Amino acid sequence: SLQARLYDPLWMLARQWQLGEFQGEDNGSPVMARWQAEAARLSRYHAGAIAADTQIEAPHYDGHLMPLETLVERESIRPTMDHTARPERLRLVVEAGQQFLRMLEQEALSRDYRSAFIRQYPFRLTPEQRATLDSDSQIFCDMMASRVPDGRRLYTAFRPSNGRQISFEPALQIVPGDVAEIEKAAQRWVQWFDTLVSEPREGREAWLPDRLEYGVSVAARLGDREHVLTAQEYFEGHLDWYAFDEQAEVSLGASKDSPPTDILRTAILAPISFRGMPAMRFWEFEDAQVNFGAIAAGPTDLVRMLLVEFTMAYGNDWFVIPVELEVGSLYRTRSLVVTDTFGVQTLVKPASELGAPHDNWHMFQHARTRRSGINAPESNLLFLAPSLVKSVESRPIEDVLFLRDEMANLAWGVERLVENAAEGPLNRFEEYCDEKRRQVVDAPLQPALEGDPLQYRLTTEVPDYWIPLMPVQVGQGVRLRRGAVLKTDGSQAFASAKGRILESNADLSLFEEEVPREGIRVTRSYQFTRWIDGSSHLWVGRRKGVGRGEGSSGLQFDSVRNLSQNS
Repeated sequence: SLQARLYDPLWMLARQWQLGEFQGEDNGSPVMARWQAEAARLSRYHAGAIAADTQIEAPHYDGHLMPLETLVERESIRPTMDHTARPERLRLVVEAGQQFLRMLEQEALSRDYRSAFIRQYPFRLTPEQRATLDSDSQIFCDMMASRVPDGRRLYTAFRPSNGRQISFEPALQIVPGDVAEIEKAAQRWVQWFDTLVSEPREGREAWLPDRLEYGVSVAARLGDREHVLTAQEYFEGHLDWYAFDEQAEVSLGASKDSPPTDILRTAILAPISFRGMPAMRFWEFEDAQVNFGAIAAGPTDLVRMLLVEFTMAYGNDWFVIPVELEVGSLYRTRSLVVTDTFGVQTLVKPASELGAPHDNWHMFQHARTRRSGINAPESNLLFLAPSLVKSVESRPIEDVLFLRDEMANLAWGVERLVENAAEGPLNRFEEYCDEKRRQVVDAPLQPALEGDPLQYRLTTEVPDYWIPLMPVQVGQGVRLRRGAVLKTDGSQAFASAKGRILESNADLSLFEEEVPREGIRVTRSYQFTRWIDGSSHLWVGRRKGVGRGEGSSGLQFDSVRNLSQNS
């Protein structure tokens, strides 16, 4: 227990006099605020990077229908009927076929058409596609063959084009009285399949492969001017107002949209409180869970010193104005009038209008990106982003590690985990080890060695899940361009990536600074959430984090190996 005995009550009065508590202040405490502003809902959206002086008609966007993270992160994942491409999402293909059979059973039909649809739209792969599958995916395909229809074939057949109705193949032998019921089931199934996963329209994604992060721009009309906000480096999973900068030289066409509306809010102010802040009275104890006095700050730790000074000296000088506003909107303050306990009203002006040195205060403002010589008006904006509070995230379905290899003077993209064709986890290291064991078992016996022979090797073997990133001079800078490693089995084939992050069918040229010495880790995972209108959203997003430092691939050229020591 603690005690603070007072033998002389005058000591308390003396301390109050010494600290100046008897000196009256001719002011009052703020109790009420009247806030007037103009509001505009976000109306335009552009996925990907956007250059200066861009004038486009971007697609419309309504923040009440979809959270911003879903709109930015989602990517195309539904499989298509392409016999030349590597098969993927086969579990989704099978489950889609099973869902159609369930919907078909819910209709009042004169006979069972399950076997007819399975024969007409069979789930099968070409021999070339089957050869690219791992063992688990092959087992899955063998188990589901001739048991369910192919969801891809069903979607191609049922998807109406040019306003035409669904037409069924004569081989299905549908009774005329059952056509309407089956057509109803097909329409419900197409709607279910279209809304199952959130995907970008027209295939345009916000992921920037050369930066390994997302880029997005949104716009709204305030007054006669369009405000464009751009997030150029989003990768952490939560997209809020501070991730956006104001673009004064870009137009997304929002100036033609609906004009803003005026709003007026009156609220009672409340002082802010946080754990560990100094108590107002002598006999009151602070929260012991946070001790700001224990923060160690050196002479150069300006951020820590600012934090300690704010919490210990100025933390009780801040007030909160509770205002309820619509999400997905942009607000510009016109006036803020504060009334104190004596009824005195004070007009609070923006920091940019107070002159030096107060006009340098931009902590809660959006940064303005523009070329020198172009004066953009002060933003004075409040952006209430339609961002998520919480979502459900699955385990990574793909995990790639980008690292530096100083001995080989290269960077590498190491596929640690990818998604196989049956949507299961495929450990690339274990797959590589299994393949090497099979090669050893299938290799013919070598004759006994005589003497001490040496073997010359042009290059050492690198695991096939290590994808090289070679430095290439591009203009005034350096890019890390994806290369390929020739397999050492004599097949004259190159080892290629199997995942989406390092997809082998697209050019990949990273900016050199995107792969630092500590490396980076990029993952893909499923995301699920519910939005303010009650709708549910499922999508696949990517995350970027800190890697594990440098690595070594063991790549060497012109080496000699003593075979007798390895026999």
